[in-house]
Amino acid sequence: MARIYPFQPYRYSSAAGPLAHLVTQPYDKISPDMRARYLALSPFNLVRIILGERFESDSASNSAYTRAADFLKNWTERGVLAREAEPCFFAYFQDFCVPDTGERLSRRGFIGLGAVEDYSAGVVHRHEQTLSGPKKDRLELLRHTHAHFGQIFMLYADPEGRIDQRLSESTQVKPSAAVTDEYGAEHRLWKIADRDAIDAIASLMADKKLLIADGHHRYETALAFRDENPGLAGASRVMMTFVNMHSPGLKILATHRLVSGLEDFDGSGFLRHAGNTFAIEQVAQLQQVPEGAIGAAIGDKLYLLRVKNATDRLDVPILHEMILRDILGISEEAVRAEKNLRYVRGLDKAIEAARRGKAQIAFLLRPTAIEDVARVSFSGGVMPQKSTDFYPKLLSGLTIYKIDD
Repeated sequence: MARIYPFQPYRYSSAAGPLAHLVTQPYDKISPDMRARYLALSPFNLVRIILGERFESDSASNSAYTRAADFLKNWTERGVLAREAEPCFFAYFQDFCVPDTGERLSRRGFIGLGAVEDYSAGVVHRHEQTLSGPKKDRLELLRHTHAHFGQIFMLYADPEGRIDQRLSESTQVKPSAAVTDEYGAEHRLWKIADRDAIDAIASLMADKKLLIADGHHRYETALAFRDENPGLAGASRVMMTFVNMHSPGLKILATHRLVSGLEDFDGSGFLRHAGNTFAIEQVAQLQQVPEGAIGAAIGDKLYLLRVKNATDRLDVPILHEMILRDILGISEEAVRAEKNLRYVRGLDKAIEAARRGKAQIAFLLRPTAIEDVARVSFSGGVMPQKSTDFYPKLLSGLTIYKIDD
């Protein structure tokens, strides 16, 4: 079912400088401060292409998108970016500490090309809704550069770990690239160019269904670009990192919600209203949110909310529909626009925001289990935005897929 292919990506050469000065977090995880730091690190940092500076004088002929295409052309001509000599996959391992707990894990995957499939084909499955704004932005970048700079994070099911075993066999030598990101995660790449190894991995992947972990907007951008360019063969493929959903190194973090900007918000009134549907318990402290509960921080007080009537619904839909929409009156449109809602990683950080008055109320969640993500996705359902936070992110710029080559 899954059609995957080796490829000849462009990669930063030694002429570009240290890899840590060149690669970035995914575009949608780059804050203004992070972008400023990336720009200062190197004239060849990828942020100049994937999230370029914008100016009041910009026009159709001179914009962030045209400058991105110019940077890509210039860096390629100067040898800052060099193309691999032969088709290959790349084993991509990430060693990291889990935020909050300090648990040390290793996530194993590999980079290759995957066919751009319509969702209706039943091969690629999404689990989150997308927004039109980010897709329009990414499509303009793709139209101008004809290149993919980050990988779509794809999950597949391999309970026996047969593909992971194949990857391990290819990592007994020195990695071809290694870099530590700003969060302390270590990223390592090994080139897999042996034809037998490539064929074996592709064969093992052939019967897999794929689940988008991260990169929904970029995947749907690739779909739109493919449809715009039926005569461009390379447009029917997109760069992906494939990770076994049964891997012990696959980690989803909780994403907590901070609510602010509500007129006439009253914490006591909220609790009275919520008490019609939820059993509410005040607690002195909260190290983690227990199963079956949603936490709430209002000022310096902490509460646990549990639905009175038994339900098998996931915490995030319950929060978005029964609390944000029905009790607080925050519409789906407002959620999409992040009008009254902000997202934060880290339980203590969310609680502190409520305590310091930076949020009228903070909702605290458990991490979504990968089994629940797969169940919703493979059944054709979708979850609210920010239902999952796969950690760590895949770095952009490790490999670059130029569609025309």
